[in-house]
Amino acid sequence: MALASRILSKSKQMYTIQTVLPKDNVIPARYYVKEAAPAAKAPRTVWNLLEPSLSSSSSSLPRSFYTAFLSYSRTFSTNVVDESQVPAPIDYSSVLQEDEFHRLADSTIHHLLEKLEEYGDTVDIDGFDVDYGNEVLTMKLGDLGTYVVNKQTPNRQIWLSSPVSGPSRFDWDPSSEAWVYRRNKANLLGILEVELKQLCGESVKLS
Repeated sequence: MALASRILSKSKQMYTIQTVLPKDNVIPARYYVKEAAPAAKAPRTVWNLLEPSLSSSSSSLPRSFYTAFLSYSRTFSTNVVDESQVPAPIDYSSVLQEDEFHRLADSTIHHLLEKLEEYGDTVDIDGFDVDYGNEVLTMKLGDLGTYVVNKQTPNRQIWLSSPVSGPSRFDWDPSSEAWVYRRNKANLLGILEVELKQLCGESVKLS
């Protein structure tokens, strides 16, 4: 009797499987249970690669190596930028007092205004125009470009924008009593004399 019951149970199971499976006996993908993908491992750093357990007797490197490496890493990370090597900012007010700066700069710009207006009468340049306003001197040379000369009081400088040489910053040089470009020691008035002759074809005496 027990044997008959087991045979009957097996027959029911086989019948259930046959009715569930499709006719071609191919199990659809939905019947499979996918195994979860293993979690991604965190990237290993240099210290992870070099840091075995110091307490382990199987370590092939001496403790002094890891101590030195850790000390170097800390030193490197804290001394990437050594602020003591950065030049201190210049206090321009100590180089030239503000009232003295205005006196020297205004004298130079007004001198340029007068000389450039005279120069405009000697050259034949379409669109030539010289203008001074809001402490900015502008000289237009038509299609040849535009010059701009202005004061920069916080820096105690005169700035020049040139269609030939680009932007330049000039500091007052007491020894030569002139506005000088520190990078190449060029004189403001000298630069304008050379460039205006190159652009307009006529010499001009500004100094």
